[in-house]
Amino acid sequence: MKADPNDLTRLLDLQGLDTAIEQVKRKASSLPVHQTIATLMQKRTEVADELIAAKTALSDAEAASQRAEEEVSPVRERLARNQARVDAGAMDPKALSNALDEIEHLKQRISDLEDAQLEAMDTQERAASHVGELSDALEQVEKQLREEVNARDAEVAELAAEAKRLGEARDEKAAQIDAALLALYDKIRVRAGGVGVARFERGRCMGCALQATVADTNAYMSAPPDEVIRCAECDRILVR
Repeated sequence: MKADPNDLTRLLDLQGLDTAIEQVKRKASSLPVHQTIATLMQKRTEVADELIAAKTALSDAEAASQRAEEEVSPVRERLARNQARVDAGAMDPKALSNALDEIEHLKQRISDLEDAQLEAMDTQERAASHVGELSDALEQVEKQLREEVNARDAEVAELAAEAKRLGEARDEKAAQIDAALLALYDKIRVRAGGVGVARFERGRCMGCALQATVADTNAYMSAPPDEVIRCAECDRILVR
């Protein structure tokens, strides 16, 4: 294949732009902020799950506290009625004795129920406090996540603008190169990990970095200036 030597030089410039574009793309996809965001998103999920569990526990504690209040109220009312009957004094000795025994039993029952009620209220208070702490923690995580996402978007936008500028320069340079040579370069570049052309310097292909044999070196150097030569090792286009 023949090509204008100037096109081969332009091809090296094009390779530089293609390499720069790939570097910008890799940088955009490997920003440390991506991992920070992923970590925060995982943390947000974990805290949100904990908050759901804590709210469920709070709901259970509120229900238990309500049940405790509902259980103690009728006992207090019954105690009040019995105490009123005793205070009225219109009871025979046996009925009075039974009423006094029941009053003592009711007082003990109220004491037990009030202890259970206090325990339920304490559990509810601790559950509410835990919900508050987790709500604050979730708010903080979401705030930090928003900040990191904004920072990422700014960095990515800046790199996207750089990639666009390089892409425009690439298009301009590509337009100056023979279409057949450009097609060959693009084909090799895709196959060879992003590098389709390289200089041949000091007997070495700068694409694969391998030293050429004496025979290959002689063949490269003796070829006409407009001959498109290829590395015998990596098949990339060589520019002498």
